[in-house]
Amino acid sequence: GKFMKEFSVAIVGVTGAVGQEILNCLEERNFPVGKIKFLASSRSAGKKVAFKGEMYEIEEAKPESFEGIDIAFFSAGASISKELAPEAVKRGTLVVDNSSAFRMDEGVPLVVPEVNPEAITEHKGIIANPNCSTIIMVVSLKPIHDKARIKRVVVSTYQAVSGAGHAAMVELEEQSKAYLEGKEVIPKIIPVAKGEKHYQIAFNLVPQIDVFFEDGYSKEEIKMIDETRKILNEPELSITATTIRVPVFRSHSESINIETEIRLTREEAMEIFTNAPGIEVLDDIDRQIYPMPLDSSGKDPIYVGRIREDNSIENGLNIWVVGDQIRKGAALNAVQIAECVISKKLL
Repeated sequence: GKFMKEFSVAIVGVTGAVGQEILNCLEERNFPVGKIKFLASSRSAGKKVAFKGEMYEIEEAKPESFEGIDIAFFSAGASISKELAPEAVKRGTLVVDNSSAFRMDEGVPLVVPEVNPEAITEHKGIIANPNCSTIIMVVSLKPIHDKARIKRVVVSTYQAVSGAGHAAMVELEEQSKAYLEGKEVIPKIIPVAKGEKHYQIAFNLVPQIDVFFEDGYSKEEIKMIDETRKILNEPELSITATTIRVPVFRSHSESINIETEIRLTREEAMEIFTNAPGIEVLDDIDRQIYPMPLDSSGKDPIYVGRIREDNSIENGLNIWVVGDQIRKGAALNAVQIAECVISKKLL
């Protein structure tokens, strides 16, 4: 295979949607796993997980769990990451963290391998996986930025409920059934599970993802702005975001308006995207071909379509981007980060 050496791997939060998908990606991509350990909260300890045809028992995640572990994938939320990632690092483990805990920390690389693999070398034991909607966006922004320098980005998102966890997917399904049967719909999860107010997501959309800040922006919107600046290494980049939850199970969609310093025609943009890593162009309006969440679920690429010039400004483009936010938006990106670390011989 492409790897000579094998590595001992731990997955923290293996019972969640992203943890499960990390498992799938490790299997499918034939990641060089020597030994593997599954960690979760005490609630899940003792449950079984299958990997490459063998059954493993989930252990409770503790500081000493990381003895002898080369790479740990964390996807159990920010509080667990804050508590256990430094403990893992102390024991010589490289942490790829899928939570928001360290993303904006100085000295923690925030990495999308197609976009800023060079940042990986700066790591001090922790590499952060960006927010799912950020990953989907920056994969498509990077090739345009390289060719024409981006001046401003306006993004509106259409985010699937699975971004709010498995319970939100169940909620969408149950609400849809109840609504169609004329029964009462009692929302419990969307927009924010811990919030005091909840709204129906079936046959509706909710213009709130995560909590609001005083300036009227939601945390998800601020994440997209701050993280994109960090990943593209453009701290002054003009970017604004509106993030919306839509009644789709899986795969986030984004309408992105890009203003560039150099003018790009539709044809030039098409060619740039066609040659860019991690992107598949689905753009043939004569045949009604464009990216949609249903088609992209369970797939690896970021799909780009509806590519057209924005004639309201001198140098502008509009694009429509769709990606599976559990795969490239989370699990796949984490595994690609680890592959990148190995290929750069940083482990």
